[in-house]
Order: sequence, then C-alpha cells, then structure tokens
Amino acid sequence: MSEDTLPASALRVADAARAAGLDIEVRVMPASTRTAEEAAAACGTGVAQIVKSLVFRGKDSGRPLLLLVSGTNRVHEASVGRRIGEKLARPDADFVRAETGFAIGGIPPIGHEAAIPVYMDRSLLDYDVVWAAAGTPNAVFSVAPAALRDASNATVIEVTPDS
Repeated sequence: MSEDTLPASALRVADAARAAGLDIEVRVMPASTRTAEEAAAACGTGVAQIVKSLVFRGKDSGRPLLLLVSGTNRVHEASVGRRIGEKLARPDADFVRAETGFAIGGIPPIGHEAAIPVYMDRSLLDYDVVWAAAGTPNAVFSVAPAALRDASNATVIEVTPDS
C-alpha cells in the first residue's frame, strides 16, 4: 500500500518515522493486528517480536508513560514503577486517546500528539527485527529494535519483576 492510500493515523506514523530518520514501510494487513498474537500471525513472526505499546499514567504526576513491551512479557507494574521513580496507574481509553491521538489496539511507539516519556523492554533488543503498531488495529511496521529505541528516545528497562 502506498503512503497515498494509508489511513490518516498510519500516515502520521510514517511521517513521524521519516522525521526520526527511520526507514520503515507501513503495511496495512487484511486481518486484525490488535493483539500481540494476532499481529504475530499476520506478520509471520513470533509473539516475542511484537512490540506492545502500552500507555500508563503516573499515579502521582498524572502524566502519560509509554512502555514498549515484548509481546510475550507482562509488565510488572510495581517493579517498573520503582525503576522509573513513580507508581503506575492504568488509564482508561479516553485518557489514552487524548494523550496519544490513537485508540487502544493501534497505538504506535512514535507519532503521538505530544512528547511522552518512553520506556523499552530490554528483551526487545534480543531480536534483529521487531514489529510495531502503526496507528490502526491492522497497520504495522518492522524495525530494528535499536533504531526504534533511538527514534522513540526510549529508556531501556526490565519490565518483569525485580530479581
């Protein structure tokens, strides 16, 4: 699909990638990529190589926080909160859309309405290529995880429990 025919939200992601120096191709898939499992099946890759873009809210500050997490990992909120210096709260869908400009199920790691602090799951760096949402529930792009880290200005952390 050419950029001329991309949905507006996917085009916004493609534009943000280009501005960040990422050379990506946004692909609109015929099936849903809303969950990590659906995305892995559509992209022909393992679930661990899917980037879940999860928005949390700082419990005290109220600010949005974006966690880029491997599709096989679950965020241990207490451990992550200690690592970033603020407890996490789960926001509702309206908060997520207002802060990112995207709906849950298509939240990309880049291209948000405003700058959001980004934290990246260390395990994503174990792969040569990862797949991330591109602004809609069926648009994705592949990227080297180190390039994604740099483009999103992400701080790399462990998202699993403290040892």
